[in-house]
Amino acid sequence: MVGNVEVLSPYSNGAIPNHNGLEEKLDEFRKVLGKADGDLLRIVGVGAGAWGSVFAALLQDSYGQFRDKVQIRLWRRPGRAVDRATAEQLFEVINSREDVLRRLIRRCAYLKYVEARLGDRTLYADEILKDGFCLNMINTPLCPLKVVSNLQEAIWDADVVVNGLPSTETREVFEEISKYWKERITMPIIISLAKGIEAALDPVPHIITPTQMINWATGVPMENILYLGGPNIASEIYDKEYANARICGADKWRKPLAKFLRQPHFIVWDNSDLVTHEVMGGLKNVYAIGAGMAAALTNESATSKSVYFAHCTSEMIFITHLLTEEPEKLAGPLLADTYVTLLKGRNAWYGQMIAKGELSLDMGDSITGKGMIQGVSAVGAFYELLSQPSLSVIHPEGNKPVAPVELCPILKTLYKILISREQQPRAILQALRDENLNDPRDRIEIAQSHAFYRPSLLGHP
Repeated sequence: MVGNVEVLSPYSNGAIPNHNGLEEKLDEFRKVLGKADGDLLRIVGVGAGAWGSVFAALLQDSYGQFRDKVQIRLWRRPGRAVDRATAEQLFEVINSREDVLRRLIRRCAYLKYVEARLGDRTLYADEILKDGFCLNMINTPLCPLKVVSNLQEAIWDADVVVNGLPSTETREVFEEISKYWKERITMPIIISLAKGIEAALDPVPHIITPTQMINWATGVPMENILYLGGPNIASEIYDKEYANARICGADKWRKPLAKFLRQPHFIVWDNSDLVTHEVMGGLKNVYAIGAGMAAALTNESATSKSVYFAHCTSEMIFITHLLTEEPEKLAGPLLADTYVTLLKGRNAWYGQMIAKGELSLDMGDSITGKGMIQGVSAVGAFYELLSQPSLSVIHPEGNKPVAPVELCPILKTLYKILISREQQPRAILQALRDENLNDPRDRIEIAQSHAFYRPSLLGHP
């Protein structure tokens, strides 16, 4: 069944627009894509988690007013019911925001939220998203969005596709998308927001990233697939807190896209190193879970959290030396992304809830109101890869070859807590207090003084 598409007013957030050069930016990007007058630029978000929804809303707020030039839509699966507790919370949010309340009344959409609060009606995630409510981010109302629940209708003629799916769902959905693109003459541009990896061991141990999954699933050339990531929290970006990000990929598209996406409060830089930045986006989620555990188990002790930060960053720096020949170029972006994720990200929150016993591992890694906790699968993937004997490095003390994971005690402990379930969350503190644990500085010096780079990990010869 074809999903309905809602037609929005020219000014989706109810404000009188101040173009500020937006139309010129849009015209410039349309020209780069070769769009003729009267031919809509079609942008489609695939997946409606917090970041995917905010990304679409940012574009809608900026460019949605130019309806004769651009169409911005968002696909999400239909049928996800909103539970009663969430409906009650949603009602409170609506009534605490006069602008949102007035907008819903004006659109004759308020009554259904009253009925849902009373238990007289069931709301659905795709339904409330049209009104600007993302199920994973109820407390931050967005502008109204054009939502499509039929995947074929959403993407078949898209010029730009934004992948807002978790990495664990990317391959499956884009394999379905590829069926609808078989007759296409020109390939779309794809921007992936996903942060996560998979491990593959044949023919040699290597990492598979979401952009690679998309390339293999659809046949869209890598020069048309980009990654956008940065130190940011979705709700804060929509609230216009200052943020920045990097769009990484081939020269052909990354600079025009950086300019098109840039806003006064959201600065977008560009970089050619796509895969490494993408992998780093997955790596910081691993250590964010452990940070949440450490915080919860030490009553938010600043000293204990700083000890954890010293050890986890030294492990990440060590791992970057395995992944890239010039790891120093990643230090700033990786640490910034890690810092914000440790402060307020969902992976750190998940670690806290697990350590407090308020969540159970048996509940899985898709959590109501938060979405997919991508750090869990990343723990398994990085552990599996770095456990391979073929990647062995020389241990400085025993002067003998060991798998890289042996120099990453926090990663090992997180694997035993989350994946093999051999240990309880408190083991993360035991790992930090181990008398045999090296000074974090030593691990960094080891990485800097040895030729650890393994190009095969990222698929390079």
